[in-house]
Amino acid sequence: MSAPFDNSDFVLDKKAWQKTRFVENTIPAALAPGQVLFRVDRFAFTANNISYAGAGDLLRYWDFFPAAAGLGRIPTMGFGDVVASSHEAVTVGTRCFGFYPMSKYLLIEPASAAPHSIYDGVSHRHGIAPAYNQYQPVGHDPIYDVRYEDELMLLRGLFLTSFLADDFLADHDHHGARTALISSASSKTSIALAFCLSQRDDIKTIGLTSVGHSDFVERLALYDEIVTYDGVAEIANDESAVYVDMAGNTKVSREVHEHLGDKLKYSMRIGATHWDAAGGNPDLPGPAREFFFAPGQIKKRTSQWGPAVFQERLGASLVDFLASTQEWLQIERSYGPEAVERVYHATLEGVTSPTRGNIISLWNDEAATCPDS
Repeated sequence: MSAPFDNSDFVLDKKAWQKTRFVENTIPAALAPGQVLFRVDRFAFTANNISYAGAGDLLRYWDFFPAAAGLGRIPTMGFGDVVASSHEAVTVGTRCFGFYPMSKYLLIEPASAAPHSIYDGVSHRHGIAPAYNQYQPVGHDPIYDVRYEDELMLLRGLFLTSFLADDFLADHDHHGARTALISSASSKTSIALAFCLSQRDDIKTIGLTSVGHSDFVERLALYDEIVTYDGVAEIANDESAVYVDMAGNTKVSREVHEHLGDKLKYSMRIGATHWDAAGGNPDLPGPAREFFFAPGQIKKRTSQWGPAVFQERLGASLVDFLASTQEWLQIERSYGPEAVERVYHATLEGVTSPTRGNIISLWNDEAATCPDS
């Protein structure tokens, strides 16, 4: 009889994100009918994942992978390999890209399974946007390249958000504005959005960043103008603008709204890289802040363009973006529970370099991530 799978889950206190620990548990070797067990190989962790915690209740990120009361498990983008399956359409050895917990294993219950997509239908994920519940076998993924797995883990998910935000803004003619102001300009999601906007001739971009990251943002050569957070009052306010908030910083958002006044035509919330400076911001002048829901734009475009054309356009733009990152992105792999905690807390505290791309695994070393290789 096969031995059970010894699992470990990284969890945090949903009201005090600095408090973290590992929860050990076991998964029976004999799966229930229709279940599939992934061995989580490795996953990326960026400031974007901190934003998932910030929107955990609003966008149901906490529901992806349930934990005990008061605790949360942050979703990450990564690769996993099927190590056990009682589903007739899913074979052991299938490698998939998708959302995984910061764990050693993930048990799913596919509602459907095809060569190009496995869809988790487990009850606690009912009602979550379909795009979040899909696991894509690498053998039928047109974007996959084994040489660039790390880059895909780091950038594919956040680039999708930026691609869709850019498309949403263009779809609305940038709300009549010709300037896009983007906070947290050094974050990878902001960089991806700036890249997408740079392909357009009708919009100027201004990157808002810290003094310490301003040189790096300057070297990217993606923003038309760079302003540090203490210089919001220096931004020209004689032309209409949209604000894309990746930082979630209450003070900065208020300064932007007050300074631009009626020239601010739209205010989009996406991230929370400055999670410790977040707040309600009541009575904010100007347009109401709207949270960007990427799955809504996916649904619209796949309906209008068709799924194949949508993936083709997304893939072509992603390939170009990945090529542009080779000049500045430095991949760093780390292994084991201590590394997971170290990377998580460094990202939470905002002390990671914007040039670094963290790939982590709960397995203890490179060999352990691929035990059968």
